[in-house]
Amino acid sequence: MRLPRKHRADRGATDGTGSPQRTEGPKRTRRAAGRAKSRRRAARKARRRLIDFPRRGRRGWRRWTPSWKLTSGLFLLFSGALAALFTAVYLQVEIPDPHDSARRQATLYYWADGSRMVSVGDVNRQDVKLDQVPEFVQRAVIAAENADFYSDSGVSVTGIGRAAVNIVKGEETQGGSTLTQQYVKNTYLSQDQTVQRKIKELFLALKVSNQRPKTEILEGYLNTSWFGRDAYGIQAASYAYYGIPAHELNPSQGALLAAVLKGAESFDPSLSAENRRRAEDRWSWILDRQVATGSMSAQERAKYKDFPEPKSPVKPTSQAGQIGYLVDIANKYLKSRSGITDKDLASGGYSVHTTFEKDKVLALTKAVEQVRAERLDPQKRAEDQYVQVGAASIRPKDGAIVAVYGGSDAIEHFTNNADTSGVPAASAFKPFVYAAAMEQELEGGERPAEGADQDPRKPRPTEAPTAPTNLHSALVNSDHTPFVESGKRIGLKKVKELAVGAGLREESMAKLEPTFSIGTSTPSAVRLASAYTTFVNQGRATEPYSVVKAERNGVAVDGLGHPKPRRAMSYEAASTVGAALRQVSSNAVGPPKGWGTSLPSWAGKTGPNDRMNSAWYIGATPELSTSVAMFRTKPDVPQLLPMQGVGGPDSERGSAFPPLIWKAYNEAATPTPQHSADGPRDRP
Repeated sequence: MRLPRKHRADRGATDGTGSPQRTEGPKRTRRAAGRAKSRRRAARKARRRLIDFPRRGRRGWRRWTPSWKLTSGLFLLFSGALAALFTAVYLQVEIPDPHDSARRQATLYYWADGSRMVSVGDVNRQDVKLDQVPEFVQRAVIAAENADFYSDSGVSVTGIGRAAVNIVKGEETQGGSTLTQQYVKNTYLSQDQTVQRKIKELFLALKVSNQRPKTEILEGYLNTSWFGRDAYGIQAASYAYYGIPAHELNPSQGALLAAVLKGAESFDPSLSAENRRRAEDRWSWILDRQVATGSMSAQERAKYKDFPEPKSPVKPTSQAGQIGYLVDIANKYLKSRSGITDKDLASGGYSVHTTFEKDKVLALTKAVEQVRAERLDPQKRAEDQYVQVGAASIRPKDGAIVAVYGGSDAIEHFTNNADTSGVPAASAFKPFVYAAAMEQELEGGERPAEGADQDPRKPRPTEAPTAPTNLHSALVNSDHTPFVESGKRIGLKKVKELAVGAGLREESMAKLEPTFSIGTSTPSAVRLASAYTTFVNQGRATEPYSVVKAERNGVAVDGLGHPKPRRAMSYEAASTVGAALRQVSSNAVGPPKGWGTSLPSWAGKTGPNDRMNSAWYIGATPELSTSVAMFRTKPDVPQLLPMQGVGGPDSERGSAFPPLIWKAYNEAATPTPQHSADGPRDRP
């Protein structure tokens, strides 16, 4: 019988003694088994890798694509860590004590000499209980600001997302916050738009929402929110807009107050026509929104078709007389140069150092009131009724506004006559037409070099050889025709560009029609006084300014440096036009007191040939450039009233009075110069 292969091998092998020889087969088998076992062990270890990345068994880009297991695992790990961190921070956050409003500072304004002018503040707020606020007012606020207020968690995820995007863009982080978030910001945090403050707001809002009833949060929000008009809280706002306590508000009025919460500077209808349009649109939308959210019936909504017109703003009595107008001009300058808002100023804490000089403000007020008392008689002449005066005085060397007359009383007459447009300049605009004509004549020709010997007090040549000679006499005699013709010849656009370059605002310029050259534009008294300094300063213009510096909590407000002068017209044009303006001054008011026959003042004025409803006189010296405007305006009448007959038949349509005001002020405000053998010396 044939044996198996294994036994045949064993049987045939001997070691030479007749005994069978041992073979190596089993050893190789054992080694192979060991290697296989090692490979299996390695494979098991490989399979047990926590992160299969780069991925085994994949080629190309798939090797570097995470598996869904890895992706989901990392997401769960990150979410768990984030939740743990969120929980830890939430547990550590404590609700702080509310701000102590008694510690809020007023905003202080100072005269140019550093003495205190006025303190504006403190916070205008009177807290009320929620049951003193009508439910329809509460519903209007909720519908406008946070429709799901009673059901939300206190924070808005989408609002936080928008804030995060805005932070990345470097923009403001506000917008989209819930009522709870706004209440937390108003009550516990600063108004700083920073990431840190936004994070604090998030956690505090969650904690407040979890620990405080919604009614308490709503009450706090209504008592701390800014409504404009220096009013914090619904009670102060109700008085500021309607002169009644909050519990007397009707649904229509409540909807308007809810509208101004979006930003009183844009939605207070008394501030501008554009504001009124926005306010009406939002007021109507809020009423419709209440119907959409079920908080008002359509039948109730139908009752409120007429816009609830609020009363005019009332300034605090501390701003009586000219003080309110001075504060108004300083605030406008602050907001235009630094980005400070009305809300910021109302919050208090600012120290504002102005350019206003108390003695000059008093002198200008006295000059206006003296001429009004002596020359106008509203009781006997109907034409003397509704007469308004606006005036401004500027230092030519740097553009500082040293005095204004804005009206009879800032707490009774709210419009600042010194810094408002709407009053046509008439013949007072002609010097800019003359200067533009001179520039065209001089274009391409040689101009004299500017040197230190160019004294603005010394007479200049009346005109360049090829200059439009007829404009000189036309300006002195208030003749219109040559200026209309010159405007057509040189182009009204060039006239406008020169006037704006000298300091008049673009928005005050009239349409470029033939009458443009005879003063249909409506610059303010401040801007005309500033623009006339260009003739004194040999063609250089300087932006008028009213604030030297401002600080808040010891930190200086940026952007308030003195404006730098700029070239607005050539030296030759300024000199030539200036010669005519000095003759206008001499004819109107004579040589200034103490100067004999010298002519150190440049003047522009309206005259008997002007048919516009305004009277102007602008007189500029090296020390002061002062403009005086007189006009008539009646409440509820949009157009200016005629000036014919004001002050009697010999007043040249009122044009006789502004020069009298200017002369009385200038003699009181400007020190009498000293004389020497060489003529007048420079004044200090």
